[in-house]
Amino acid sequence: MKAQDAALMTPDQLVDELVKLKKEQFNLRFQRATGQLENTARFRQVRRSIARINTVLNAKRREAANA
Repeated sequence: MKAQDAALMTPDQLVDELVKLKKEQFNLRFQRATGQLENTARFRQVRRSIARINTVLNAKRREAANA
């Protein structure tokens, strides 16, 4: 997910996407521990997407608090 895509989403959509990515991260962690992880780059992509969503979500929350 790109930051531009996340900026266009509503806070509720961002939270839903965040939950989805956290579940995926959990599953990837299990796959890595059992040696079944094939795409190791996906772990990094998910981690960075979570960070992007958190950044955009926090910015939107600050905007709402200031308005």
